[in-house]
Parts: sequence; C-alpha cells; structure tokens
Amino acid sequence: MPKIRTNRSAAKRFRSTGKGKLKRAKAFARHQMSAKSRKQKRRLRGTLLVDKADAPGLRRLMPYL
Repeated sequence: MPKIRTNRSAAKRFRSTGKGKLKRAKAFARHQMSAKSRKQKRRLRGTLLVDKADAPGLRRLMPYL
C-alpha cells in the first residue's frame, strides 16, 4: 500500500502537542498592525488548540503528524 502524501499547506500551519492535540496560530496578526489597538495585538499573541470538531479533518490532511 502506498504512502499518503501530507498536505504541505496544512503542515506549515499546524503543529502537534505532546499529547497529540493540534496547535494553531491566531488569525489577523500578519499585517496592518498599526490599525489595530494595543489590546487587540496583545490578544493575538500565542497559540490556541484546534477545535475538537476540526481535528479529524486535519488529521486526514496530515496522516504522519
């Protein structure tokens, strides 16, 4: 049986935690930051876990992660 190809765009956006959950970055933090308030920029820092409902679809895109 052949190997399954990893979706490279998904692999660049998501990482796995030690327990196997998926981490993601927050959206809207790439450009035009001068228009955003200090409070909004502070909240955009860091990472979040992917929602439980979205995880199975991402696992199909990244079978070896």
